Amino acid sequence: MNVRTRSSAIIGALCLVTSVAFTSASASPREDAAKVALTKVATAKNPSAGAAGPGGAVWIAERAGTVRVLGKQGLGEPVLDISAETTTDGERGLLGIAFAHDFKHFYISYTDLEGTSTVDEFAVRKGKLRPETRRTVLTQTQPYANHNGGDIKFGRDGYLYIAFGDGGSGGDPHGNGQNLDTLLGKLLRIDPRGGKPYAIPKDNPFVGDPKAKDEIWAYGLRNPWRFSFDKGTGDLFIGDVGQSAWEEIDRAPAAGKGGENYGWSQMEGTHPFRDGTEPANHVPPVHEYDRTGLGCSVTGGFVYRGKAIPGLRGQYLFSDYCDGTVRALKLKDGKVTGVSDLGVNGGEVVSFVQGGNGELYVLDLGGPVSRIDPAA
Repeated sequence: MNVRTRSSAIIGALCLVTSVAFTSASASPREDAAKVALTKVATAKNPSAGAAGPGGAVWIAERAGTVRVLGKQGLGEPVLDISAETTTDGERGLLGIAFAHDFKHFYISYTDLEGTSTVDEFAVRKGKLRPETRRTVLTQTQPYANHNGGDIKFGRDGYLYIAFGDGGSGGDPHGNGQNLDTLLGKLLRIDPRGGKPYAIPKDNPFVGDPKAKDEIWAYGLRNPWRFSFDKGTGDLFIGDVGQSAWEEIDRAPAAGKGGENYGWSQMEGTHPFRDGTEPANHVPPVHEYDRTGLGCSVTGGFVYRGKAIPGLRGQYLFSDYCDGTVRALKLKDGKVTGVSDLGVNGGEVVSFVQGGNGELYVLDLGGPVSRIDPAA
């Protein structure tokens, strides 16, 4: 895929949505904001996701289907290449990678040649993938080429969480966000090693409900493009891409039991969508911003738990695909107490990556892989 201008890349590459963005509260630099810089450490071909691997090394997924490991000299040769098995039309491609906590298994999330969302597993031995062990864990048919989600992460509980968008088009035409009888518009929670092809944790919130899919952990999501768990607390944060007016960041505490309804498509952020009625169990976002500026598509990040930038510890970093500015939410008792513009721009930010040491990297769809460092 050739990356063109920022606006055309949005339409022709990710189609994460178009238009505008930030409230004045989130756009203004704060004097007490941590001073950071972006250090380019590598150039990839349309990097899309990443994960910390064995030995703390950062593994980078490239959208067309390759995975490479970041070393001192940049990215090495591909350790995995499924480019003949995936498609990159719309928002598709290799969209997520994750390691089990013991690094004995590696998972990829991608759309196959038919556009079906697929999660596959590989065994890992001595830090290397064993291709012959590959197996498919879960698949989900996608009705459209956008809002596929595709991010995957392991929670502190050792279970695999999988994010799927509402299926695409616009305005959730099939009502998937609030429909518990589909995996679309949901965050799933499964035990990939507990059964064939996987097991469902007994404490998932909808287990035993005949009107709901047992895999569902949370619902009411439009396109949860990137989500993460706080390495310090275990809290869940989701960057959910909005329709036309509001971008949102959702949170669930580590002690929660799941079942959260984030409102889509009755709600867009804290606002009724197309005369929707707010669900009684709606969990509003901890942060939202409108599209009166340059943003168009929130890119969720991580709570910073590294050591290099002490003033940033405990803050949640995020960006926007169109705006590119890296921002931070200050949190106290699960509530946002401040928003900072960190004064750096990551370009067409499609993902953040947390290294094994807690330091964070920013992925620009155009190629640059940058580490967030303290400013000189």
